[in-house]
Amino acid sequence: MMQEKAVKPNHNLILENRKSLSISGITDVDSFDEKAICLYTQLGELTIQGKELHIDAMSVETGDMTVTGDIWAIVYGDKDRRGPLSALGKLFR
Repeated sequence: MMQEKAVKPNHNLILENRKSLSISGITDVDSFDEKAICLYTQLGELTIQGKELHIDAMSVETGDMTVTGDIWAIVYGDKDRRGPLSALGKLFR
């Protein structure tokens, strides 16, 4: 009997001229506004910071997202966190 290995989707970022960002491997979006987009990927937390940020497209099925705006920073957070914290978890973080 052969065991099937779970195929983990890739996580990729493509930043073009600091104006357009394509991301794959997204598992959840925590929050977003014109200055920051906080989301979770296969590899943990990811925050995109900038000005006039806009989510142009997002596919829940594939985990792909396209963001446009003036992108200033792309910051990875906790590698072990793959989803939002509960309210109690946020208190003790």
